[in-house]
Formats: sequence, structure tokens, C-alpha cells
Amino acid sequence: MTVTIHHSLPGRIRLHYDLREISPRQALLAQSLIAVQEGITDISVNTNIGSYLILFDISVISQKEIENLFKALGAKYLEDEKLLEAVSQIPITESIMSIFISTLIDYFFKKMLPLPLRRLLLLKNILPRVLEALEICISEGKIFSTQMLDATALSVAALTGNTNTASSISMLLQMGEDIEDVTKRASYGNLAQKLLISNEPVHILEGSEEKTIPADALKKDDLVIVREGSMIPCDGTVEKGEGMVNQASITGESLPVEKQAGSGVFAGTILSEGELVIRTRTTGRDTKVQNIIQMIDNSQNLKANVQRRSELLAEKIVPLNFALAGLTWIFTRNVTKTMSTLMVDYSCAMKLAAPIAVLSAMKEAASLGISVKGGKYLEECAEAGTVIFDKTGTLTYANPVVEKIYPMKGFDEDFVLQTAACLEEHFPHPLGRAVVAHAEEKNLFHPETHTKVEYIVAHGIASMIKGKKVRIGSAHFIFEDEKIPFEKEVSGIQETSLKTGQSLLYLSYDGKLAGVLAIGDPVRPEAKEVILRLKESGIRRCVMITGDTEGAAKKIASSADLDGYYSQALPEDKVSLIEKEKALGNKVIMLGDGINDAPALSAADVGIAIEGSSSIASDTADIVLSEGGLHSVYMTRLIGQELVRKINDNNRFIIEVNSALLLLGVFGLITPQLAAILHNSTTVGISVKAMQGLLAGGGRS
Repeated sequence: MTVTIHHSLPGRIRLHYDLREISPRQALLAQSLIAVQEGITDISVNTNIGSYLILFDISVISQKEIENLFKALGAKYLEDEKLLEAVSQIPITESIMSIFISTLIDYFFKKMLPLPLRRLLLLKNILPRVLEALEICISEGKIFSTQMLDATALSVAALTGNTNTASSISMLLQMGEDIEDVTKRASYGNLAQKLLISNEPVHILEGSEEKTIPADALKKDDLVIVREGSMIPCDGTVEKGEGMVNQASITGESLPVEKQAGSGVFAGTILSEGELVIRTRTTGRDTKVQNIIQMIDNSQNLKANVQRRSELLAEKIVPLNFALAGLTWIFTRNVTKTMSTLMVDYSCAMKLAAPIAVLSAMKEAASLGISVKGGKYLEECAEAGTVIFDKTGTLTYANPVVEKIYPMKGFDEDFVLQTAACLEEHFPHPLGRAVVAHAEEKNLFHPETHTKVEYIVAHGIASMIKGKKVRIGSAHFIFEDEKIPFEKEVSGIQETSLKTGQSLLYLSYDGKLAGVLAIGDPVRPEAKEVILRLKESGIRRCVMITGDTEGAAKKIASSADLDGYYSQALPEDKVSLIEKEKALGNKVIMLGDGINDAPALSAADVGIAIEGSSSIASDTADIVLSEGGLHSVYMTRLIGQELVRKINDNNRFIIEVNSALLLLGVFGLITPQLAAILHNSTTVGISVKAMQGLLAGGGRS
């Protein structure tokens, strides 16, 4: 491989290679092979201009040695099929300006060619467009399509001898398509970046030696070392090691999943504990995250209705273009004016701007920890009139806390809490964790003064402290099994707990009831504000449905200012409630987190799994929240509303501008070339606008 030095500084060198000598994939393979060499700290490649930028440690490797490394890369390496196959990502470094410049250079170069050759090249450019239009006409039954518009305009110009006009139109069409492709790819890239991309260097294992390489130099079958706290850079299989992986970016499940030898892992997930050695299966655009993006874009079922309406409107307008062109020719007999009307259509901009806006919205949602499985769900969120909340784990954290301690005569609160924590710390069930956590909050030290602790399933805990019998557990365990005398004030405590939905733990000491601990699952602090905001955004009804008791449901519903609640509900009751709401004409959002919520999440127009949800809830839901709590529900609705507004505004703008261009063309005020320039500029401009964020300004407050 031949390289030349473009410029160099100590520890930094830029080399150029001949674009005709090696392909982009070979250039990337060379990058991978050089990156693992001792002393190379970073290397990047620009396959458009044929350039490598290399950072290196001058105490380990010299500039001359780097040149020699490149020179040693002959056909043996760069034409090796296995090595090339392992390179799964070719970097895209295109820009609108580079396309503009390269297209103009190509156009003016062709202008210097002899006329017969120019006509031959023009025919070569026109023929594929004509064939594509005919193929769509035959296979899809679309006589009037944007492809037919372009083919007609080019054919009319060529057949009437307007070679220069036809060449200009061909050049402008190609430039517009190339720029549209780059714009759309950029929107994909932005979404992928939010879901996946990390700038962290990658550590790979070669034999027994560890090397550090750039993430984009990673290739198939590399052994990657991932340590605690790092992002996994590839899809692959664990070769050795054990660890806990947070897969929220893929499944929405915030609880880490155990991985060991043989387990599959995905790019974009985080190793929260341990160390793994992973054999790379796919990287970059081939990873699971990228496949999800492609699935979202390709599936008609996941497109927002407003996006599909844009595409349908665009298709319906195309015949009007032909009708206008026909009328222009009939009344003016002017080829130039007729071609000007053919050069402007509504379809290109509408079909490009709408999906880009949807992808941009999904990218913005991803940046807020909101994983959306299709554009249609953002729109459904925007149009919903009813929100149904599960209680435990959704409106609450499913993380019980001690809300009140009732000491009995002869005991105080600190003694009750300290003694209870001393026993409960040995058996960490949810209620026990709440007791221990409350003791820690109050800085109560509970030394190990008890004897062996015995856990009695479904009853409680038994032990001895300083020769005294100590028991903690349910009312049945304390009063019936252990025969502890029932204190009269306990009846009032039990009545209160039924009204408030609290669970009670009873502590006895030396044969007497020492105290009662009331434990509740409080509403999330943001719930009331979020529900208020949802109503301000147009939600008409916010209700809760739970399998919990009437008292617990009433307490949470009151704390969150809900419009109503349903208690002691079974999973099928949740589905029935959703069906009733839908029968009334309401679009329904269902929020849940548990296995029993999965049927309801599936039945709703939009199922949302909140952070910490079970795997089945996350898999079933249409939207998964991995951070932000209930605030993310409101943000999802806001993004959906802004998305619908943006697409509708864009469509109005497209119709207004292109209608003006058509009128200018009909009256001969602009040439076909200028019509093409203005039309393509409008298309690119509206596409760039569609990529802009939705929540600029006050949206995040």
C-alpha cells in the first residue's frame, strides 16, 4: 500500500493514499490492522479523500516505522476475503457541500466533451430514470408518480433538442437525490448515536496481550475486553468472565442481567458489574440497535398516521402536476413553460421530510431515556384522551418504607425500630429492607446481640436477645402462634392500615407486644405534577387500576389527584377497562411494569413500560422508559404533539412554496433549470428543518 505524508508533528501524522489503489473497505481494514500496532494511540480514516490521521507515542514508534507498516500492507492482507468480511462498517463522511462540489465538477467537465459524446452520456442518465418510471407503472400500477414526472421532463427536453436544459435538469435531479440520501442517512445516524455510539476506546485481546483500538476499527471475531462501567461496543458472545449487564437501551429493563460464558450481549448495553471477554459477532450498522432502526423505518404498521397521510397526499397531488403541464402545453404551446411545471412536485419533500421528522423525534426521545418502537406510538400518545396507571411500581416505586411506628406501653419508637432492624437485616424481603433502611436513616445502630435467627415462612422471624424471646411478623404469627396478648389499641391501628393501605409488622419482646410498624408504598413525588401536566396537554381522564386493596388504592388515587381508581382488579379487569374506554372513542395509554400488566399494555393504543419494568412488560410495551420516571410520560406526549405539529406545518409550507414555483413556471418567470434548483433547495431545506429538535425553548421545563 502506497502512502504519502501530507503533514506531520511529533506524535501526529496525516497520510494520504491513492483512492484508485484500494477500496473504502480495504482502507478500513488497513485502519484495523494498523490500530493494533504497539505505540499507535488513535487512527481514523476518511475514505472520501483517501486520508489517515494517526496519533502515536514517539517513545514507542517512529514516523518512519508507521510509513513502513502501511507499505507492508500488500495484497496478502488487503485482498484477504476473510479479513475483508470481518470489516462490517464503512464510515460515511459525506456532506452536502462535497456532493454539491463534486456534482458541479462532473457537470462542467462533461460540458467540455464533444456534443455526440455529451448526448450519449445524457441518454445514459435519462434511460435508467425512464425504465424506473415504467417499472413502477407496471409493477405498482402507478401511472402518475414522481419518477414519471422526472422521466417526462427529461425526455421532453431531450426529444425537443434542448440538450443543455436536459443535462442541467439531470444534474440537478441527481444532486437533489444524493443530498436527500445524505440527509436521511444523517437522521439514521443521529438516532443510532443516541442509542448506541460511544467514543470510548475498545480494548481487545491478541493472544495474551491487550491492545487499545478506536471503536470503529473493531472487526468480526475480535476478542473485546469490557470492564465494569463500560459500554459494550458490539453484538457478540461472552467467551469468559461473569458480569451484570444493564440492557435498558435495548429492552428498557433497568435491572442488570447476569451474563457468563455462552451468553449473548448487544452493542449499546452497559456492563454494570464484573469483567467480560466478548467475541465480536457484528459491529456498527449490523448491530441489533441498527436492525431495530431499520425495522422501525421499514414497517408500514409502525409509521405514524400523519406520516402515512403525508405520503398519500403526495401521491394524490402528482396527477395534478401532469394535468397542469398538459394545460400549460395546450394553452401556451411553450415547451419551456411546460417543462418548468414538470420540474416541481410536492411528493419528494413530503415523502422525505415526514420520516426524517419521525426519526428525529425518536432520537430526541432516546436522548431522554424514552425508547419508542415506532413513529405511530408517538402520534397515538399525542392524540390519547385517557391514561390508565397501574399502581405498584408505576405510580409508586414498589419500594416500601416505614411510615409510622406504634410503640406499646413500656417501649419507645427507637427500641422497636432498632430491634426490628436487628432481626430483619438477616432476611432481606421488601418489608424487612424497609425496616433496615429506616433504621439507617435515623442512625440507629443495631449490634448483633441476638442468638441464631430463625425465619418461619409466611409468618415471621424468631430469635433471642439477652435471654429474651423476640418475634417479628404477621398478626397471625404473633397473636395466634406465639400467643402474645392482644393490646386494645391494635384494633385502631389495624383499622387505620385498612384505610391507608399499609402493611403491618408486629414486634414482641419477652412475651409482650413491643410495637407495630406500619409500612406503605408511597406515591412517586412527581405523580401529582405529571398528572396535572397531562391534563393541561389535553388528557381528559387519568385513572388507576390495581390488584391492591381498596384502602391502598384510595390513598394513592387521592395523593396523585386521579380522576378515579379501580381496586382488587385482576389482569383481565385491566384489559376490560381499556376496551371500555376504547369503545367510548378514547385512545388509551396504559402504564405498567409487571408481568400481570403485559395483557393490558398490549390491549392499549399505547403501552408504556416504566423504568424497572419486568422483561415481559418491556417486550410487550410500545414505549419503554429507562429514566425520568413519570416525567417521561409527559415528555413522550409532548414530543408526539410537537411531531404531529411539525409534520403538518412542513406539509403546509411544501404546498405553499411549490405551488408558487408552479405558478412562476406557468407564466414563464423561471426556467426549468431554476425551477429544479429552487424545488431541490426547498426539499433539502425542509428535510434539514425536519431534523431539528422538537423541544427547543420551553419544552423541557
